[in-house]
Amino acid sequence: MRRAIELSERSVQTGGGPFGAVIAKDGNIVSEASNSVTLDNDPTAHAEVNAIRKATNKLRTFDLTGCEIYTSCEPCPMCLGAIYWAHLDRIYYAGTRKDAADAGFDDDFIYKELELKPEERHKEIKALLSEEAIKAFDMWRESTEKTEY
Repeated sequence: MRRAIELSERSVQTGGGPFGAVIAKDGNIVSEASNSVTLDNDPTAHAEVNAIRKATNKLRTFDLTGCEIYTSCEPCPMCLGAIYWAHLDRIYYAGTRKDAADAGFDDDFIYKELELKPEERHKEIKALLSEEAIKAFDMWRESTEKTEY
């Protein structure tokens, strides 16, 4: 955890956001990263997502079962989703989403948005061509060549 916090502080000093993350397996660091949203002009370049990308590349797998993540702050909804998709076993965090909100970050706002019905959210969300989209799911179900994840 101290390494994740150190990465978050170093990130601020080099122009990134105040977030760091470390992924470990069997007590060894597999990857580490900091937030590079402003450096990369990429709103998805959060520390956790960057660390997941590095770990999956290093381990040559999209499944990080057996790994755990240490983050300097409670993961935002996007990062939490990525952590679940990557199948990390455990999440450890230092700062909270309230700490992030107090520093001007949208994490807590987005968590609150997810609790609302779609029609009550601040951004319009609307389904289009739903019936046409089902074909891809049917193709997936019928495929014998797929790699499930």
